[in-house]
Amino acid sequence: MNVILVPTDFSENALHALKYAQELYKNTRTEFYIMNAFADKVYGRFNNSTVSERKKAERDIRLEVEKELDVLIQSVIGMPPNPLHVFHAVASFDSLVDGVNDFVDQLNLDLIVMGTKGETSNHKTTFGSFTIEVFKYVKCPVLAIPQDFEHRQPKVIMFPTDYMLPYKRRELKLLGNLAGEFKSEIHCVHISDFEVLSHRQEDNKLFLKRTLSKAYLSFKMIPTQNRVEAILEYITQNNVGMLAMVNSRHSFFEDMLYRSSVDELGLKIKIPFLVMQNLPR
Repeated sequence: MNVILVPTDFSENALHALKYAQELYKNTRTEFYIMNAFADKVYGRFNNSTVSERKKAERDIRLEVEKELDVLIQSVIGMPPNPLHVFHAVASFDSLVDGVNDFVDQLNLDLIVMGTKGETSNHKTTFGSFTIEVFKYVKCPVLAIPQDFEHRQPKVIMFPTDYMLPYKRRELKLLGNLAGEFKSEIHCVHISDFEVLSHRQEDNKLFLKRTLSKAYLSFKMIPTQNRVEAILEYITQNNVGMLAMVNSRHSFFEDMLYRSSVDELGLKIKIPFLVMQNLPR
């Protein structure tokens, strides 16, 4: 059984991501945990209050959140409900990133599915902007769904890689399972001017081939340029339906994170964006 977490702020954007996740796993036994992290609501409104007043506010807001989560779940269960799906409501008195990370450790989650609003997002106020923070700091694969993306099976999944990472088998298995479910091609795209790979790169490329043996794999190389622009151009030219990348120390994904380019990529991309983690779990 897959264990999926879908954070929500009760917006249309978050609801869209939840419905996408249901459709994605419609033929698979799946437990969905629908989480609202509400600590900001308490500290935002009652920061200057006494401890007892904040405790009462926490209890009151938790009850409100639990009711909203129950209403949300009832609205998406469907008639008749999918017998393969089970839903749980989670009201977390924590920040979004900390609440999600604690839940990852607690339930050993397979995937987090979130919405992202795109270029009109206000970083201080919208839920979509927090997806970038989850990309950076949460120890679990994250699938970000653009607000206006309509569910369809991706025929091509783009996987940019420099073959420098000792990939995690569990993360690649998730990618392979998605590709197998959709009958998708995975394009492993190396952005480099050097055609000859080092021994380390060859070993990692071989590991990719073995781990993704059930998927349709192809290996591409494109010249070095602005990586964000190269990825966006490849998506357009090859009708890519999903982008997958690995977040790890010393990877070019991390380089983009800390140069803030991933914010640009995360806001401009119009297809689902799977960020796999290479972090200890």
